[in-house]
Amino acid sequence: MSHGASGLPKLHLNGDRFVDTSGRTVLLRGVNLGGDSKMPWPDGNTRHPADFSQYRQVSFIDRPFPLAEAEEHFGRLRHWGFNCLRLLTTWEAIEHAGPGQHDEAYLDYYAKLCELAGEYGFYVYVDFHQDVWSRMTGGDGAPGWTLPCMGMDIARLDACDAAFTMQARLDYGDPRPRQPEKYPQMSWFTNYSRPANGIAWTLFFGGRDFAPQFRVEGQNIQDYLQSHFIGSQVALAKRIAHLPHVLGFDLLNEPSRGWIGRHISRRPLGQNGDQAMPGIAWSPLDALRVVAGQSMSLPLMGVSKRKLGIALVGERQVNPQALCLWLQGYDDPFAAAGAYELDDKGSVRSVRDDFFSKVGDRSVDYTHDYLKPFQCRAAAALHEINPDWFMFLEAEPMNPDHAGFFASGLPAHAVNAGHWYDVTTLLLKRFLHPVGFNLVRGKLLLGEKQRRADYRRDLDDLAKPASAAGVPTLVGEFGIPYDLQGGKAYQRFSAAGLASSHTGRVWRQHEQALGLMYDAMDELGLSCTQWNYTASNRNDLRVGDGWNQEDLSIFSRDQYTDHGGPDSGGRAVHGFVRPYARFIQGRLQKMSFDRKRNQFELIFLADTTIPQPTELFVPNRYFPGGVVIEAEGLTVEQDNTQQLMRLWAMGSGERRVRLFPAK
Repeated sequence: MSHGASGLPKLHLNGDRFVDTSGRTVLLRGVNLGGDSKMPWPDGNTRHPADFSQYRQVSFIDRPFPLAEAEEHFGRLRHWGFNCLRLLTTWEAIEHAGPGQHDEAYLDYYAKLCELAGEYGFYVYVDFHQDVWSRMTGGDGAPGWTLPCMGMDIARLDACDAAFTMQARLDYGDPRPRQPEKYPQMSWFTNYSRPANGIAWTLFFGGRDFAPQFRVEGQNIQDYLQSHFIGSQVALAKRIAHLPHVLGFDLLNEPSRGWIGRHISRRPLGQNGDQAMPGIAWSPLDALRVVAGQSMSLPLMGVSKRKLGIALVGERQVNPQALCLWLQGYDDPFAAAGAYELDDKGSVRSVRDDFFSKVGDRSVDYTHDYLKPFQCRAAAALHEINPDWFMFLEAEPMNPDHAGFFASGLPAHAVNAGHWYDVTTLLLKRFLHPVGFNLVRGKLLLGEKQRRADYRRDLDDLAKPASAAGVPTLVGEFGIPYDLQGGKAYQRFSAAGLASSHTGRVWRQHEQALGLMYDAMDELGLSCTQWNYTASNRNDLRVGDGWNQEDLSIFSRDQYTDHGGPDSGGRAVHGFVRPYARFIQGRLQKMSFDRKRNQFELIFLADTTIPQPTELFVPNRYFPGGVVIEAEGLTVEQDNTQQLMRLWAMGSGERRVRLFPAK
């Protein structure tokens, strides 16, 4: 049996399964590490004001935590039963100093972190993270120098409404924990529809088609940006290629199409089959006119509980100062390519409404014409370094066509790494139970059984097309906000005292939500990495994960109890720590955990040609008085110290394992 220095068996793909070198089916259950890795260390978090003027002089060393803290954090995650980490990095972390200038000290740090993760028993896959392009445009990902490279003035991004940033909107002298009139909760994602994100991703994916005249250092802007992005991936890949527990790369987190495939004059108002989202309903033409220096009044969309969806709620004046985003010497590259023309008064003289949806006589398809060729290009560069690496792929999150995405044109060793969230809970920061509703599907959910079925349906929609194409699924992100209802759980925790339990009434809603999510994962036999573990998290509603007031971390130092046990710092631990099969001596048929009775069941088709046993993670918290085991046809070995159970099949065929608490 092949083991690396980490002691973990090397994995490969067999159809839609992860398998180890002995042939066992492998389930990967892990966490994203970590939410604050999007931001520079030590004071780059959005809890601090910033004007981004020093974007070249930043460092991401010690994100997600200093190496000296690895024993604490990795030990805790191992105790909770995780066996996989989606380890975040960003293009900015590697190439912030300028084009081709890689931060060698950061690469050393990240490589050492990967090495230590293996020593604690974790498989790792690298996540090249981004949200709405960059920190300067309200998210994270790309280095600051990419924006002036495209002609955008960083100092005017927020002022002309090309982006919506917490650092520019928040009054940092205001003692209130939240300022909804300035920066509403979960509003960062509205940057997807704003001008800066649209310009950047359209040029990144489609510069050759939509701005053929735009060249930087002799290259079209598309090739220039992509070559530097992939060059940063390659620089990191060379540092970790020797580590057998590194599974591969998530090539690009939540890719955005910009405006590719959109009609230039159409606003997304939920009509004619288009998808409306909360926030300003921009057309590409609106956005380009605004950054050219016009002030406009645009439709505003919001969540309507009455209509169970997104509806028009008013209007919003944008760019009231009529500022121009373009730097001196730069013009709108799409106007230069013939997308539209304005007269001397700023009115539209002419417009090609199909500019972003047609190239010549060809109707464009963002996924097949732009996203997948980029993914294949990046994968080819990484496979030159390690041909065995898995390529974790994500379709566009806003308009996922999973069936079309996995039909053809995938790089070798592809894995479906799509994301799934309960959008209603995420946006409203309310877990509506037992009566809730699905904001995306626009329907009521009555009771726990219907909520579980709804989750299962969503996840099946994500995984089934990949499985049909022989591609395994690892759900790259899912999770819940912990600041539900304005952080009521934090108030309950404080009132109960530091010695209080990490379960019970403090985290009841959170545990219900997470339990239902993992129930659905179990039913479908899915691998997954929960979002997220942030070592610097705080209960403070202004801080959370340190990024745009998100607060989805399963850990916070503010939950660290005085006795410092293995669960110290954990939030709603009972919701995500649960029994599961890590390695299966054959094929998984069924897995379930009854959280109310603490009863676990596993059914699998045993294959005795596989020499290694089934291995279960069996957390002691559910079986404090011991465990009763029903496992006919299996030899059982328990390791309570490691919270593991190993089972050897004495013959091939269906085997059933049931675990109960001893009375």
